[in-house]
Amino acid sequence: MTKCKCLVCDCNTIHNEHVAQTKKLMLSDEILFDIADFYKALADSTRIKIINALDKNELCVCDISALLNMTKSAVSHQLQNLKEMRLVKCRRQGKEALYSLADEHVKQVFEISTEHVLELRNENEG
Repeated sequence: MTKCKCLVCDCNTIHNEHVAQTKKLMLSDEILFDIADFYKALADSTRIKIINALDKNELCVCDISALLNMTKSAVSHQLQNLKEMRLVKCRRQGKEALYSLADEHVKQVFEISTEHVLELRNENEG
């Protein structure tokens, strides 16, 4: 794969038709800010570890604490953040609170991100 060496456009031409067409297709600032917040929620290694675990199985706080070698309090705090961002959901089973990914979209974003990172690592190693 050839890397682009251009960081700055050398021309001074604005392609008005492309700019206008693209502007019509772009999302609103409000939606883009929500997307940025979504990625901010994932921009924490502990939360990503929790997402990774929940991608494999529905788990309670005790399970996640054991997996990540963290206190239940610390895990609960991160789960609350993920729940507020609607990335995980919780259901009660007796005294247990079982957590899972909120929906298929969260699973897909995590798995596609994983695939992308592994691809990049393979390219750099090869």
